[in-house]
Amino acid sequence: MSFNTFGRVFRFTSWGESHGPALGAVVDGCPPGLAIGEADIQPWLDKRRPGTSRFTTQRQEPDQVRILSGVFEGRTTGTPIALHIDNVDQRSKDYSEVARAYRPGHADYAYDAKYGFRDYRGGGRSSARETAARVAAGAVARLVIPEVRIRAWVSAIGGDAIDGQAFDDAQIDANPFFCPDAAAAQRWEALVDGARKSGSSLGAVIECEATGVPAGWGAPLYAKLDSELAAACMSINAVKGVEIGDGFEAARLTGEGNADPMRPGPDGKPIFLANHAGGIAGGISTGQPVRLRVAFKPTSSILTPVETITREGAASEIMTRGRHDPCVGIRGVPVVEAMMALVLADQKLLHRAQVG
Repeated sequence: MSFNTFGRVFRFTSWGESHGPALGAVVDGCPPGLAIGEADIQPWLDKRRPGTSRFTTQRQEPDQVRILSGVFEGRTTGTPIALHIDNVDQRSKDYSEVARAYRPGHADYAYDAKYGFRDYRGGGRSSARETAARVAAGAVARLVIPEVRIRAWVSAIGGDAIDGQAFDDAQIDANPFFCPDAAAAQRWEALVDGARKSGSSLGAVIECEATGVPAGWGAPLYAKLDSELAAACMSINAVKGVEIGDGFEAARLTGEGNADPMRPGPDGKPIFLANHAGGIAGGISTGQPVRLRVAFKPTSSILTPVETITREGAASEIMTRGRHDPCVGIRGVPVVEAMMALVLADQKLLHRAQVG
């Protein structure tokens, strides 16, 4: 059985392949009466769109979204919302070598082992192209949580991290790396250019913060807000790690060092003096900013020859031709934001269903 649907009350199903005629999503469980149009979705897709700089794949996709159902006179009807995005710049001939042999680090062999058959053109469903559907669905989710602001940025590329003291929110949209540190963005130009020119690739770390999340969203055990966020982000192609709050750093702290002390607030709610927990305690939001970090591995499709085997099991070597991201994590920023929005919209509706 294959699982292509995510969510409990607010759900989306993605469909389509990298080199198929189109891809998209069906969003179900969206409350009725929300004002929506294609212009509300397109800006988020434009942030993820390929070919916007020399630091991303040069595949030219406009990623124009069409709403096919679930909207009438500019408002959601409560029925499934179908979102459609055409693929217009496929070059399947670039994948003749991939049809013959497996790309190490990619899903080629694993798909073959599971299904005995695979769509080798761009990786099919395992391609980062699938994430366009997530971003479109995430744009709908944002309408369900207008009280929440979601912001993500790249905090490291190839092991070179930003200076947290130089964080400038205005810089995130001012450079092609979604980088809040202007000096780091300048360094990354040479770093990513070097990887691209040498036929290699680099990994990246993305951080994401959601502010305005009220206390109470989530559940104590099997629908923990942090476990849902981890599952959402781990489902993104190329993601290999997720941390909530301090994450692995918390294992190096003492109990008092890891605590988030509270003092009385003027409205009867606590004022937190720290946020090591990333805004989630016991699987439930505390009212603090919800924070996470996501690790993207280097792109597996590279021009550097790598040892592999053919489908018949013979020793071989492969270098992947075509157009690929030298650092796929760069375009992961709007994808991580989308998954955060999808989880929070779902958790808001779950919370409302249980406690009113």
